[in-house]
Amino acid sequence: MRVVVIGSGNVAESLAQAIAEAEGLELVQVFARNEERGRKVAELAHSEWSNTSLAEADLYLISVSDNAVAGCAKVLHIPQNAVIAHTAGCCPMEALAPHTHRAVFYPFQTFSVGRKVDFSKGYIFVEGATDHALQSVEKVAHALTPKVLPADSARRAVIHLSGVFACNFANAMYANAAEVLAKEGLPFDIVAPVIEETAKKVIEVKDPATTQTGPARRGDSQTLERHRKMMAEEPQRRDIYDRISEDIWHRTKTSKSF
Repeated sequence: MRVVVIGSGNVAESLAQAIAEAEGLELVQVFARNEERGRKVAELAHSEWSNTSLAEADLYLISVSDNAVAGCAKVLHIPQNAVIAHTAGCCPMEALAPHTHRAVFYPFQTFSVGRKVDFSKGYIFVEGATDHALQSVEKVAHALTPKVLPADSARRAVIHLSGVFACNFANAMYANAAEVLAKEGLPFDIVAPVIEETAKKVIEVKDPATTQTGPARRGDSQTLERHRKMMAEEPQRRDIYDRISEDIWHRTKTSKSF
């Protein structure tokens, strides 16, 4: 199957490389407006780049920001029987109108420039407006991972929300931890083993509520107050601390007030 990846961001970079290396797939082009990034992504995937002439393919994967999907789809002229899909979690398939064979190819993973992702470890969620569209994205998805599931817009939105909590918000907490340590000239790798063990526990137990620890879980008011005083000149960080501590307390001690 001949595939064109449209875009040059984080997802496009990882996806282009994965498709280029997958058996049964051929990445024929990276089509991107940004020449510098487009050429870089194409180079990593050992493919061609263009921002003027769209190559002929069986599947066109739009990997741009959610807000740009509809505008991008409207200006693309693709072969009549080709499939066009987007990779966004919170964008409906209808954004690809007026194309007939539209689909969604949503790889549920965190992507960063310069980091190659192992797609075989994560899920890819698919949806198709026609049988041909669905079969096409399923074929590409199965070439990358055995974990392929159908998901409409409503279900993808739920999955995306879970990812914001589990990944984006968790990373923001890591950033807070790094800043707290840096104020005392301490390196971030002090908390690295804690992060690793926490993640392992959650994955193994599969119920994060049962692995919760810390002063809020114990109802240790003295430690909580000591921490608050340490953040007396950081109201925003203290507010985050209070809100999350309250959530932990109510989640584990629902019969009491914080």
